[in-house]
Amino acid sequence: MTTIEQRELKGITLKNLLITVISTASIVASVMTTYFQLRADIHEVSLKQEAQSRVDELRLKTLETQVGIIQRQMSEIKNQYAIPDQSKIYPEINNSLNQ
Repeated sequence: MTTIEQRELKGITLKNLLITVISTASIVASVMTTYFQLRADIHEVSLKQEAQSRVDELRLKTLETQVGIIQRQMSEIKNQYAIPDQSKIYPEINNSLNQ
């Protein structure tokens, strides 16, 4: 050690001060790196979530359209079979009434 490093200012040596500064800088650099990495990860997740939300909305709209088509087809089928021709169901009764 040089004479400057061995000098003390009320118990603090230049060597201790340099170690403290370098350690602090290292810790700050590590924390900042972690912060920016987490920030990038959060941004990436939010973009994926937004894209998934859009896909889900499109799927929902497609399903709603398909449900509407099926409901319309069901109502058409119900209308076809709801009021059957009575003469076809009970031809004997219909023939006797017509005579």
